Formats: sequence, structure tokens, C-alpha cells
Amino acid sequence: MTRRRTPVRMIVALGIDPGLRATGYSIIQGDPSGVRLASGGVVRAAAPDLGGTLHALHQALRRLLVDHRPDLVAVEDLFAHPAFPRAALAVAHARGVVWLAAGEAGVDVLSLAPAEVKRVLTGSGRAAKGQMARAVSRLLACTVDDAHVADAAALALTALSRRGVPLQPSPRSRPEAPSGTGPRAVAAAAPRASGGGP
Repeated sequence: MTRRRTPVRMIVALGIDPGLRATGYSIIQGDPSGVRLASGGVVRAAAPDLGGTLHALHQALRRLLVDHRPDLVAVEDLFAHPAFPRAALAVAHARGVVWLAAGEAGVDVLSLAPAEVKRVLTGSGRAAKGQMARAVSRLLACTVDDAHVADAAALALTALSRRGVPLQPSPRSRPEAPSGTGPRAVAAAAPRASGGGP
């Protein structure tokens, strides 16, 4: 069995739970001492049409990438449930924007299978939502009470695990979640309908 090499420097992972109505994100820092939630929130890129929504989401993701300079971005593999094809299509649109923004920033994107994420965090590839939420809060030593943010954090944690970061609370972790990890939403500015700037 090959042992994963422990990183010698901090690695910053941006986990993204994409959607048209709400996109959760989590910025997690990892180093040899463990992991720490630096920031998290929900982007609500509401606009009158699909193009405007995707543009607003793109602008919000670009700001996150510039502000936090992650080493990698993590998203979940696309899954299409036969009963809800339109939901999968909406997520596919948002995932495309993630790839575009990350590519522009020169950041690699990891697409992770849900079973892998569950297995890494709980030891079971069939863990329920509640188990996952508890695992995220335990590993980050803070309460992450928004489902979108928790899903994004799970993806970022799994990506860091792949890079050899030990999944344990860093001594630098704060006892309470940083601003933005609760139900508070971050609104992305929709583009103007005509002329001028963004």
C-alpha cells in the first residue's frame, strides 16, 4: 500500500457545491498539522435569464479565486437521476462555469465521486447526509450549519486528503465557524441588462 506524502506547506482547497439558485463554497486550508475552515458561504446568482445567472455566478467565482488563491478546486461528479433530468442539467450549467473560472485562474479542478467523499470522511461510501454533516463539523472543529457549505467543505476535505493532508482539526482552528458558514447568503451581482460595465 502506497503511503500518501504529507505536504510540507499549506494547501488551500476551494470546494464548490454548484447550482443555479444556490452555490455553496468552502475555503479550507490544510498543512501537516491538519485542516482549518477559512471561509464559506452561499452564492445566490439570481438573474432574469439563464445567461445572466451564469454570468453572475462566473463573476462571483472569479472573485473567490482572486481573493483566496486556492491551489485546487473540488466539485462532485455529475449525477443524473432519471426522475429529475432538469435538475442535472441545471447543475451541469453551473459546473461548466466552475471549470471556466478555474481555468481562467490557472487552477486545477478535481471531480470527485460522491462515494469517495463519503468514504474519506466517514469510512462508509453510503453515509447519510446527517453523518456527513457531523463528520465535516468534527473535522473542522466548528459547526457548519448550511447544507450547501457543508457539501462544499466535504469536497474540499476530500481533495486535501488526496494531497496527503491529515484530516484532523488544525491547532489554528477556531471553535466557532467563520463568518459566512451559516445560512447567510452571499448575493452575486447580476449583470446589467444594457450597456455600461458589469
